[in-house]
Amino acid sequence: MRRRAHVFYSGRVQGVGFRYSVREVACGFEVTGFVRNVLDGRVELVVEGEEAEAQAFLAAIHDTQLGNYIRTEDVNWRSVTGEFTSFEIRY
Repeated sequence: MRRRAHVFYSGRVQGVGFRYSVREVACGFEVTGFVRNVLDGRVELVVEGEEAEAQAFLAAIHDTQLGNYIRTEDVNWRSVTGEFTSFEIRY
């Protein structure tokens, strides 16, 4: 079943290459969506894919050096919209 995860990361997640590293991790998974900085210092991630694939992608983010920068992760699962064709960094 395809699902959408809307995630907010907080911690030291801006100014450390977080978005670029997340995009690189995404290349190893069959997921679409985006990652971007939020004005309040958090990073927002929206990912769509098969639920197991999306969960594995989110776990892989923690398994990289990025896990050291994450203090909290707020994940909300939703229905897919199908609006994405790739995974990108948004500005």
